[in-house]
Amino acid sequence: MPDVIPLEEGRSAFGANSEAYSDARPDYPPRVYEILRDHGAASQAAEVFEIGPGTGQATASLLTLGCTITAIEPDARLAATLSDRLGHYSPSLTIAQCSFEDSLLPSAGFDLGVAAMAFHWLQQDSALAKVFRLLRPGGWWAMWWNVFGDPADMDPFQRRTQALFQPLSRSPSHAVGSDRPFALDKDVRMGELQAAGFRNVTYEEIRWTPTLTTRQVVALTATFSPVARLPEGERSWFLSEIGRIADEEFHGQVRRNFVTAIYLARKPEKTS
Repeated sequence: MPDVIPLEEGRSAFGANSEAYSDARPDYPPRVYEILRDHGAASQAAEVFEIGPGTGQATASLLTLGCTITAIEPDARLAATLSDRLGHYSPSLTIAQCSFEDSLLPSAGFDLGVAAMAFHWLQQDSALAKVFRLLRPGGWWAMWWNVFGDPADMDPFQRRTQALFQPLSRSPSHAVGSDRPFALDKDVRMGELQAAGFRNVTYEEIRWTPTLTTRQVVALTATFSPVARLPEGERSWFLSEIGRIADEEFHGQVRRNFVTAIYLARKPEKTS
């Protein structure tokens, strides 16, 4: 049975080639930011902390909305790339190069906390307890993920290549023994949020169907943690095989079925 990648590995799993990661990972659907705006969670006046911003896909969009952000990034290489890409937003962007667990942030100091593609790398109960403490009464918490393969509507490319992924280690986002990805395990995630004290918990799935070139398919696959941690020779073969299938069997144009899952929850105005 494949092993599950340790949570601690998430702190350094994606920084080896941060520019390639930035280029390969698609942006989040605009609907994500509509949800935040519609609920009043993201606004010109919002003080925000972001867990695991990586190279700043979500960070850039939140800055564009006028938010002031403290970005907490454990990987020094990703933090440097984030600074290079978005440093011109200073003083609206502050980058703290540390883990969320070790971060020293003011209690009840933020209107919104967010984590995009990152929260599955944390111990859920303790991380949510800290998130709750950092938010002001009435503050919002949002976490979302792009799931690169819709289990409810598996596309032909995923069906064709899933056997290649079977022997690999599993990210906590697709842990062994679960029939649903972490992000789409709605009842568990919503239960954890409610147990942490959050209310007004909402969930939405956003489906989208991009068409990727062979180069884009290979580049995106290279950013998956089970692939990135392979020994160099095995990783090279794996990516070559992904590219061969995309070229020869899909003619270099691969239509994928992706789904973005977003959770939004609020800290009560008055807490007991």
